[in-house]
Parts: sequence; structure tokens; C-alpha cells
Amino acid sequence: MNPYILATLLFGLGLGTTITFASSHWLLAWMGLEMNTLAIIPLMAQHHHPRAVEATTKYFLTQAAAAATLLFASITNAWLTGQWEIQQITHPLPTTMITLALALKIGLAPLHAWLPEVLQGLDLTTGLILSTWQKLAPFALILQIQPSNSTALIILGLTSTLIGGWGGLNQTQLRKILAYSSIAHLGWMILVLQFSPSITLLTLLTYLIMTSSTFLVFKLNKSTNINTLATSWAKAPALTALTPLILLSLGGLPPLTGFMPKWLILQELTKQGLAPTATLAALSALLSLYFYLRLSYAMTLTISPNTLLGSTPWRLPSTQLTYPLATSTALTICLLPLTPAISALLTP
Repeated sequence: MNPYILATLLFGLGLGTTITFASSHWLLAWMGLEMNTLAIIPLMAQHHHPRAVEATTKYFLTQAAAAATLLFASITNAWLTGQWEIQQITHPLPTTMITLALALKIGLAPLHAWLPEVLQGLDLTTGLILSTWQKLAPFALILQIQPSNSTALIILGLTSTLIGGWGGLNQTQLRKILAYSSIAHLGWMILVLQFSPSITLLTLLTYLIMTSSTFLVFKLNKSTNINTLATSWAKAPALTALTPLILLSLGGLPPLTGFMPKWLILQELTKQGLAPTATLAALSALLSLYFYLRLSYAMTLTISPNTLLGSTPWRLPSTQLTYPLATSTALTICLLPLTPAISALLTP
């Protein structure tokens, strides 16, 4: 792609998200979301592969449906209450409609079906943008409206954690596994949203760091399914040794960064008297942990001739920048000791 066009599209992505962040009026927020969608579509279809074009079409249709629902809900809110302020939304009907539209935007279950299909059709760089940057603007709106319908939020959150765990169990494609992982993490964020928005933000931040490092590892190895992971030891042995730690951090195992948000969320849910919800969420984390362990096993504990379709890759020097990967990997593995400091900052 022409670098000028690429720069324009990335600028559009950044501007769309910034407009949504900065807006207090529903029309401006909607405009920012639309700019975001339109800027990423050429990035998704840039390889002209039928699979990429199909994924782009699916993405465009779902995002357009979500944006139309959001616009309809905000007009309904203006008609019922006479104002367009994002923070002043009081009527239950537009609130519920907006929550569902934003859930469709970010891919929360049961409105998640488009996300694995779309992510599977993209290359890893665009997939990384879709899994991280594209979640920010809708999340900013969800945090601002603070949906009053608590039961709906808990149902959305629990369904997402369960479907995110179950859906990834029988997958062999890495991008689909990451899509289900994304659904499960978003479910955790939504569960605690109404009780502690600051913990939700912390979870979003750790999710962005962990997902970035996972995508960058797969990109360095040029891996798109489990079989190609098994041959990565020949290409980057040190990174292959560290990758299970990144994956187990995504799964939320204790000595790693990913344990921190899950720990704080379970603690908060128990404080609010929602022990059964917390138990279900913790059990669903075990489902996710299984497929992360499967990836770790395939990557570090199998030697490639044992996998039928694996072929040893050429050991060509990689052109990928290693600083982002090194930084995100270090953060993914080492941030847990900062938990007391972060908890102190989060308590009002």
C-alpha cells in the first residue's frame, strides 16, 4: 500500500477514536465511530484476497448495523428527553439499545458471531488493530453512559466469558483463538463495569498489552495455525521459550500480569454479594486456560516432525521491529508486583 494512503488511513483511525473520546454529543460520538470503521476497511481489504474481502464485507455490515442502531437510539433519547448529552442519558429504552449497539460494535456475546470470522480473514497486523484500537472508542462510550440496567450487563458479561471459553476449545486457527480470547476478556470487563469502572479500565489496559504481545509473536513467526507454531523454535528459540508465559498471562495464571485484573474483578464481585457470578466467571477462565495451554504445548513441548503438516521455516532475518514486541512482552510477564500500588490508585 502507498505510504501516503496508509498514513491517511491511520490518521483517520486515530482521529475517529479521538473524536469519540472528546465528544459529549451523541452525533459527534457516532461520527467518530463511523470514521473509525471507514478508515479500517481499506486496511482490511488491502491484500485483495477473497477471504479478506469477505471478512471486510462482514465487518462493514455488522458495524453499519451497530452504528444505525446507535444513531436510532440517540435520536429516540433526544425525542424522549429533549437533549443529546452522552452523560445525561436517563431513559431505559435508549440506554438498553445503545448498550446492545456498542456490544455489537466490540463483539460481546451473544452479538459476537462476526468477530472470529472477520479476524480469521485478516492478516495479523490488521487483526491486531481490530482487536485493540477498534475496541477503545465504543468502550469509552460504554464507560460514559454507565448503563443502569445491571442485570443485562451481568448477563452480557457472563455469556461472553462462557462463549469465549467454549468457542476457542476446538479451534486450530490462531486468529480465531485470539478472537474468542478477546470475547472472554471483554466479558470480564463488562461484568465489573457498573461496580468499579476503574478496574474495567485497568483490565482493558492489561488486555491491550497482552493481546499486542501475542499478535506480535505470531507475526514474527508468521504463524496462523497451531501446526506452524510447532516449528517456531527453529526461527526464534528465546522467544519460543517466553511465549508460553505470554499465553499463560492471557489465561490469567498467578505469577503473571494477566492474573491481576481477574483477581481484582473476582474480589469486587464478591464484595458486591455476587459470589455465584464470580464463581461462574472463574470457572469460565479455566476453559480459556485450556486452549492457551494447548498453544503452549504445541509451541514448546512438541518437536516439529511429530506434527504432520509442519515444515521448518526458512531462517531469514525478520524485518519486524522488535522494540514493541520486547516492551509488550516484558509488561505482559512482569507487572503483577505492581498490584498493591495500582489498587491504591484505584480506590477513591
